[in-house]
Amino acid sequence: MLLLTLRGTPTLYYGDEIGLEDVPIPPGRVQDPWERNEPGLGLNRDPVRTPMPWDGSCNAGFTTGEPWLPLNPDWPVRNVAAQEADPRSMLALHRRLIALRRQRTALRTGGYLPLRAAEEVLAYERRGRDGERLLVALNLGHAPRALRLPPDAGRARLLLSTALDREGTVEGPEVPLRPAEGLILEPTRP
Repeated sequence: MLLLTLRGTPTLYYGDEIGLEDVPIPPGRVQDPWERNEPGLGLNRDPVRTPMPWDGSCNAGFTTGEPWLPLNPDWPVRNVAAQEADPRSMLALHRRLIALRRQRTALRTGGYLPLRAAEEVLAYERRGRDGERLLVALNLGHAPRALRLPPDAGRARLLLSTALDREGTVEGPEVPLRPAEGLILEPTRP
């Protein structure tokens, strides 16, 4: 959520949109020339260049042959087809964030104003030239936290939660944040 709610050009590497993690590469399967020439220095790029798991079929739908690198161990369940079918998947979250960024100029070109927030919460306001105003709150911790709404906003419309399970109007003065949850809010006057 952070990347897609700040100014600048967001860059997603393949696999980010489905939450693909680095894949352990056994020494005998290493392809990266640097790692082959100087093994053990931690310079191996292979863990982030494994095949994209497209579906749950043989070799994750990536190839009919043997992939040059191992697949992610959870490819039968963490793949594009499975996430396309899940409205609360990481892929669905990325699509919703990208759509919201396209719709809201404040997220693309608006100003940035940091907000005072609770421990482990990163919060900021994005304000567009057209007066559009959005609040972003990210709970970076493992415990529930809350964001105190600015004094001039008695309530806020919840546009998006990273859990993709809640929307609607939130009455102030505080908005609850679950562990590791991010929210995009549109404040309204009381």
